[in-house]
Amino acid sequence: MIAYLKGQALRQPAGLIVVCGGVGYGVNIPERHYQLVGEDGQVELFIHTHVKEDALELFGFANREEQSVFELLLDVSGVGPKTALQILNFTPSEIVNAVQQAEIGFFSQVPRVGKKLAQKIIIELRGKLGALKDIDLQPLSAQHQEVKEALLQLGFAERDVDKVLPQLEVENKTTAAILKEALPHLTRL
Repeated sequence: MIAYLKGQALRQPAGLIVVCGGVGYGVNIPERHYQLVGEDGQVELFIHTHVKEDALELFGFANREEQSVFELLLDVSGVGPKTALQILNFTPSEIVNAVQQAEIGFFSQVPRVGKKLAQKIIIELRGKLGALKDIDLQPLSAQHQEVKEALLQLGFAERDVDKVLPQLEVENKTTAAILKEALPHLTRL
């Protein structure tokens, strides 16, 4: 198993090729890590080797903390290595905070992560990372659902709508008034 690589990095559209001892290893990295490559092209990465029936993939991280969070995410049913890597475009501290605060919208903004998978990530990781806030698993009220459908019809992304809806006060307001309140929040995202 490959656990660490240090060598000359060649940038690729979907990761790096790290040349060590004349051998080039294809390594998938979070997008935010492209700046890890020094001016001389040298890079040091902690590696998670992911083995499937038909592939062997390497995933690289700047430190062991990121690698640990990645491996915790892989333990969540429904989260594969590509999705976990997308989530790691946020820092480990942001991810831990989102789990502790039960921020479904945080995870929902990641491609391929919907509300149900975001809830599952929080529920499964909160025992390992700790919890500060209870997660709300209740279905949306009829009025919230109506507002959500209207906003989706207006072309807003579902992950953005799901992020804004809990912030809106709906009691004693018409759907039109709630929509008017939601629009400034959504245009800032």
